[in-house]
Amino acid sequence: MRIVVAERNPFVISALREMLECDGRFDLLGSVQSGKQFLDLAEKGGFDVAIIGWKLADMDGADVLAEVQSRKLDVRITVFSNDHDIGILKQCVRLGAQGYCFQFDDPAIIFDTILAVAHGRICIPYIDINKVNDTPLAQLTVRERELLAVLSDGWTNLQIATRTGISENTVKYHLKNLYDKLDVRNRAMAVALYARERRTQKQPFG
Repeated sequence: MRIVVAERNPFVISALREMLECDGRFDLLGSVQSGKQFLDLAEKGGFDVAIIGWKLADMDGADVLAEVQSRKLDVRITVFSNDHDIGILKQCVRLGAQGYCFQFDDPAIIFDTILAVAHGRICIPYIDINKVNDTPLAQLTVRERELLAVLSDGWTNLQIATRTGISENTVKYHLKNLYDKLDVRNRAMAVALYARERRTQKQPFG
């Protein structure tokens, strides 16, 4: 099982490497400390599962997941978090992480999560699915959802302003409100959430 690790803390990387090597089922191909380095690795592929920390040297897990979706990279990701914040877990699910485990979990749980993700399954701790599906997008007005749709089509602030007859400053104001409601920091993360919801709505049950 070919693994790459993205984690800013070298001690965590060292501990993971030791655990994976002792288990014998995993081949750690390499490790990086920044999101940019990880995305470069993901572009090249050649591994089965990526284990990424929630906080990297230059971005956090949400930024990485949003970039993976934006670039349509075919990579399976397990988030390896040291934070027990349920909000982070829900954000990872919404942004398409296939696995989620905690740094303080028993090694057997970590290994099972990695293996499940490598075999195409989703493996996350228990969470109320109804609450996950109640995404922040449900809070948006019709106008805000229209704005999000044109963002996903790649419109710039100037294009939005020109085609809707409002100023760029007004566009920025609406975008700030939109980002606040979605609890994201930039348009890439907002578009990733939007794309994720659209794919979920199109998937048949059963």
